[in-house]
Amino acid sequence: MPEPTTFRIPKHPRNVPEARVQVRKVLADWGLPPDLAADIALVATEFVTNSVRHCEVTYSLVEITLTLDTTHLLLEVSDPDKEKLPAPRPAAQHDEDGRGLTVIAALTTRWGCDLRRYTKCSWATFPLPETAPACSG
Repeated sequence: MPEPTTFRIPKHPRNVPEARVQVRKVLADWGLPPDLAADIALVATEFVTNSVRHCEVTYSLVEITLTLDTTHLLLEVSDPDKEKLPAPRPAAQHDEDGRGLTVIAALTTRWGCDLRRYTKCSWATFPLPETAPACSG
C-alpha cells in the first residue's frame, strides 16, 4: 500500500482547482480507475470549497489527506474553524449552491465530520474495486 498523501492549500477560492488537480494526480499515480478517481476528486472539491467558503480563520490552510488500504480510500479535508460544521440544507430549484453534501452522500460509502484538537475534519470513504492496481500485493 502506498503511504498516505497529505498536502495543504491556502484558503482562497483560486486554490480550489489546484487541490482538485493534486487529488487527481495522486489517484492516477495510485492506479485508481478513472470513474472512481473522478468521484473522489469531485467530493474533494466539494469539501475544499466548503472549507474555503465557510472557514472564518484568517490566512488559514486547508489540508487534504488521501489514505488507501486494501478495501477503501479515505479522503479527509481539514480546516481550523471548529465552529462551522457541515450540515445538509434544502436547496431550491434555482439556488446556485446548497447541494454539495447531497452530492457527497450520493458518491461515498460514508461521510462525516469530526472535531479534532486543532481542526475540524470532513471525511469520506470510497470502496475500491477488487481489481484496483494499487491494491494488488
